[in-house]
Amino acid sequence: MASAILVSPAAGANEDLMSAAKRIFKPIPSTVPAVKDNPITHEKVTLGKSLFFDPRRSASGVISCNTCHNLGTGGVDAGPTSIGHRWQLGSRRAPTVYNAVFNVAQFWDGRAADLKAQAAGPVQASIEMNATPDRVLRTLNSMTDYVAMFSKAFPNDATPITFENFAKAIEAFEATLITPAAPFDQYLEGDEYALTDQQKAGLKLFIAKGCSSCHNGINVGGQEYFPFGMIEKPAERLLPREDKGRFAITKDLGDEYVFRSAPLRNVALRPPYFHSGQVWSLKQAVGVMSEVQLGAKLSDEESDEIVAFLNSLTGQLPKIDYPMLPTRTIATPKPCLDK
Repeated sequence: MASAILVSPAAGANEDLMSAAKRIFKPIPSTVPAVKDNPITHEKVTLGKSLFFDPRRSASGVISCNTCHNLGTGGVDAGPTSIGHRWQLGSRRAPTVYNAVFNVAQFWDGRAADLKAQAAGPVQASIEMNATPDRVLRTLNSMTDYVAMFSKAFPNDATPITFENFAKAIEAFEATLITPAAPFDQYLEGDEYALTDQQKAGLKLFIAKGCSSCHNGINVGGQEYFPFGMIEKPAERLLPREDKGRFAITKDLGDEYVFRSAPLRNVALRPPYFHSGQVWSLKQAVGVMSEVQLGAKLSDEESDEIVAFLNSLTGQLPKIDYPMLPTRTIATPKPCLDK
């Protein structure tokens, strides 16, 4: 009885923290989520995987989805910004493809409603893959294995190889790139011992300081749009003045320097941070966010505790075997490096 009384305050505090966490966050499921208007099938995922890794969809023949969203490095590239066609530098950090299916929209400014729309964008961007839908279709139709794979993936379509089906197949594969069973997921599912004491302290701070106001839900972010610099403007290297974020999409002055909140799942795996990719330390990123978004300066101990919590968001990444891609033919468009 005495020992039960002695431990009850701590036990109560742990229960309160877990209850609060369950109200704010959700665990990543172990099964692939459904995607609107695009049933996920084995054949579609297999096709989408090949397309994700195939650089021949780009005009140069050397850039694939995996170039900028490297599945071996947290779903991102080396950063700060990606290198595209003819060594052009992109203007923003590549977002991670892992768990992207749970985001409210794709890209930092939310200009793509879903993964299908996102997949169709970079292949046509002159600064990225510099291809066209027509070139993509000619490339795919030139290889008999792709013709067969599209027929299996879209058996009810009279013309299986279309640009829309190309995007749907990539969406289907990317929907499988989820990372369940992180220590934090196990905690949300009721395992009190899945987090260390330091991680629990970090979780408590993450909620109490207001971080969870923007970083919540299943992806611990990625659900809403917020100004970067709600309390004070970040340094210009972090917030380039020429990149006005969501304003470029909506033309609403209220959306200047507004971005989709970054999803924090597996965040420890993918420095550098922010849309500008200018901060290489997770602890430094936590400090920046605390000051410019919340107007609070964290102590060293508090920063370490929040970083410890963020490390608990690293889940089990799927094992991805590199696919053997269809063999090109004489009809396959040749690489184009000079324009």
